[in-house]
Amino acid sequence: MGQQGMSQRDIVEELSGSYEAFKRPEITTRRFTQNEMLGWLKPTVESGTVHVAPLGNSSEGRTISLYTYGEGSTKVLLWSQMHGDEPTATMALLDILNFLARRPECDVARTIKSKLSLFLIPMLNPDGAERFTRRTAQFVDMNRDAVALKTPEARILLEAQETYQPEFGFNLHDQEHRLTVGPSKNVTAIALLAPAVDPSRSDNHVRRKAKKVASVFAEVVEQLVPGHCAKYDDTFEVRAFGDTVQKKGTSTVLVESGGWQNDREKMFIRKLNYVGLLTSLYSIATGEYDQRDAEIYEHLPFNSKNLYDVIVRGVRFKASPTVPAITVDIAFNLDEANQDPDRKRLIARVVDLGDLSPYGAFEEREGGGITLSANEVQLEKVIPWEDALRLLK
Repeated sequence: MGQQGMSQRDIVEELSGSYEAFKRPEITTRRFTQNEMLGWLKPTVESGTVHVAPLGNSSEGRTISLYTYGEGSTKVLLWSQMHGDEPTATMALLDILNFLARRPECDVARTIKSKLSLFLIPMLNPDGAERFTRRTAQFVDMNRDAVALKTPEARILLEAQETYQPEFGFNLHDQEHRLTVGPSKNVTAIALLAPAVDPSRSDNHVRRKAKKVASVFAEVVEQLVPGHCAKYDDTFEVRAFGDTVQKKGTSTVLVESGGWQNDREKMFIRKLNYVGLLTSLYSIATGEYDQRDAEIYEHLPFNSKNLYDVIVRGVRFKASPTVPAITVDIAFNLDEANQDPDRKRLIARVVDLGDLSPYGAFEEREGGGITLSANEVQLEKVIPWEDALRLLK
């Protein structure tokens, strides 16, 4: 795999085609705890593939560790799950470490090992992961704590950046799974950002390098799922870590894992992260990223909001006995029921009603022949999805 002389396109094809052989098979859901993650990492650690060192403790006392791989002079810091309910890239990082452990002889792994030193923090907010919530146990969004540094998790990340002084960084997140690429109805599978270093969003050599690396990642997404890569909002946020680390001299790419059809557990998006990150790291190791045109990144459309989970088209709707019925489209968004310990039940919310022709959905249904009243359909009312399905028969 990844023989010298292979094009990036060929490498992406091989990484994608062989992914099933290297993904951690134990990971079948995006909801997992730090203890589960540590168990999955144990064989990789015991094989000597990575070195592990504690960085400090979360506010509830869970140890946050740094995993290092490689012996090269170019340092790369990758951190994931600073929001506890954003684990897609965490899964991909474990897959990547498994690949590096099992295929050390291939060109991709060998080049990364010889040219790069990787510093990985796969779960920066283990307390949030325990509850599958965004914030830390102190109720703080740590990605708005890069200046005040009130949380131990924020201090750990900043100290890691200052200690190791990485040349490159990957800030790994999940975004709303219903966002779309620009004005299209295409779901955003991956959104990328080279964070700004000041409110005017000016460029310097650090940010320009990040844009070139982001262009590599964008090419990967475009090869695998054309038309499903977007740009994340580039407004400068002084309290955010991507902006802070970029400003401190680490060329940083924000990767936001979005959505995909029938992929509520984010397993396909996990694969896109795996291929995108490995290809990007390989391009940094070989120096090929520097040949990329930053305009590939610049021309990505920004995220937009043109997608719902379900749209039922052409429903007869009667708002009250005193007004005539009209034909409308009805949009539902679906979420997991928090009271269900297995998170298998879905709750539905009517989020819009009317002419929804500009919008798409993961699932579209024809509502011809269905008549509903305001007693049955109320904006923002939450009902079990199975109850909503009965209404739509």
